[in-house]
Amino acid sequence: MDLPLSDLSPWRAALLLGPPALYLLAAAAAALLLPGSNAASTSAATTAARTATAWRWARAAALGACLLAALSMAALALGTSAVAHGPVLLPLGDFGALLFSLRSDWPGALVMLLVGFIGWVIVGYSQPYLDGEPAQRRYLCSLLLTLAAVTLLLTTNNLMVLALAWIATSLALHGLLTFFDRRPQALLAAHKKFLASRAADLCLLAAIALVGHRLGTLEIDRAIAAVQALPGSDGALQAAALLFVTSAVLKCAQLPVHGWLIQVMEAPTPVSALLHAGVVNLGGFLLIRLGPLVTEVAAAQALLVLVGSVTAVVAAMVAMTRISIKVALAWSTCAQMGFMLMQCGLGLHALALAHLLAHSLYKAHAFLGAGGAVAQSRLVQMAPKAVAPDASALLMGTAAGVALVVSVSIISGALGGTAASSTSPASMVAALILALALAPMLAQALASIRAQPATVHGDTVRAARPALLGRALAAAAVVVLATWALHMLAGRGWGVYAGTPGTAWLVWVVGCFVLLLVLQSVVKARPHGALARRLYPWFFAGFYLDELFSRLTLRVWPLRLPGTATGPRLVAPETALHNPPGAL
Repeated sequence: MDLPLSDLSPWRAALLLGPPALYLLAAAAAALLLPGSNAASTSAATTAARTATAWRWARAAALGACLLAALSMAALALGTSAVAHGPVLLPLGDFGALLFSLRSDWPGALVMLLVGFIGWVIVGYSQPYLDGEPAQRRYLCSLLLTLAAVTLLLTTNNLMVLALAWIATSLALHGLLTFFDRRPQALLAAHKKFLASRAADLCLLAAIALVGHRLGTLEIDRAIAAVQALPGSDGALQAAALLFVTSAVLKCAQLPVHGWLIQVMEAPTPVSALLHAGVVNLGGFLLIRLGPLVTEVAAAQALLVLVGSVTAVVAAMVAMTRISIKVALAWSTCAQMGFMLMQCGLGLHALALAHLLAHSLYKAHAFLGAGGAVAQSRLVQMAPKAVAPDASALLMGTAAGVALVVSVSIISGALGGTAASSTSPASMVAALILALALAPMLAQALASIRAQPATVHGDTVRAARPALLGRALAAAAVVVLATWALHMLAGRGWGVYAGTPGTAWLVWVVGCFVLLLVLQSVVKARPHGALARRLYPWFFAGFYLDELFSRLTLRVWPLRLPGTATGPRLVAPETALHNPPGAL
């Protein structure tokens, strides 16, 4: 972590303020131009013209925000990380002050550019998607306000401003999740998210209060410098670290509060893309930003590793039982968030940042391209059925994955390109997990080679077998090289903190992902076997965790649905997503 940070120049500060200002201006334009839901006197032609103008403003603002984020990152590349301690907005006595301060560093700049790009794509996708919908004003204002709050969160250097921006993000997103306000399932999912987010907000505000009371400042750079200067551990700061972690766990939809993330598929598709590709990642960004305040606290580290690893394994297995492409993607997001939080718990903040960027781009593409799932399914049905790899193929695939990772590590080290922390135990564990992730792909290639006949119509296919294996190895090598390159950049140039996890948690993580590989391989090889039959009901039901959480939330705060006098009847998440409106 590059501390202390230099002073931010006015023109670089203007680049940081530009994106949220553009989004707010476009939201104001949409509120003024678009008619409300009760405005029936406006002619259809006038409404269409105003709607088109509002969408043009939104697209221009999204493109401008993306360009300003790119310019801000270019300015950072030409300079150094910097901070501007702005004017005092509200003095808080011994707790510090609410300052309008800005921070320019690589984690914030990269995620800002990511949000700007995804926001621009989603705004362009939303206009034809919502063509003819009567509530476009509410949608467009909520979308732009969400993007404005997220960009403010990424650029602020003040903990209280960060908390307020995160709360504003959640409240604005609530309007998007309840866009179809006559769908009971959409309202139930948004209701559960609202309660989980408010609990996370309380944890975050309590943590900030402890930090301000103990350190006398709410500025992130000054708080981190003060913590690093302390001679020993402090009980109040340890409690604050636990509260920060709890807030991130709740915001990232980890078990057992994950159900809302699965059930928000009732919202419009671009909202799902925005949530899964951007907003849900903010918990990981918080932990990356506050790494020195959190990672060295053993209890906080243990909570991150335990919750993250269990969520990653369980959600990955549950995703195998889903038929709906969007539901499977939602469970995949839950698993990926768990993996990212686990990386933060292991002190691998550089890899967590790289994972955040890659996952966001993938999920945005996956959700916005989910409409092509039918065509892809037809291609899979017409293709020859793949042969499930046996134990020997899986072992050979694992060995090949380990060999690839070790080879790239040795070559990278010889060339001087490996990050300084790449030889740490946590980095070695991360490398082993990468090798385990590549094992199924390589094992499938080996199984397909074995299944090929010796001859086809008299022509030998021996030459095709090395080509098939070569393509699989090349694809795996590309994944390993890309991961190592991102790790190198994050570890050396992005100013990301690296922690030191305990040995017991490293062993736990390796055991979790070895278990995941074994379970997935056995179920795929023998889908009708005794183990698969025993596990399938539990994984399909998600161990009934969401049902328990739903009952709890509805007892804490009952939900009244449109046209009903009482709250909804609880249903399983998969059933809820396929029942028609009013089926509760």
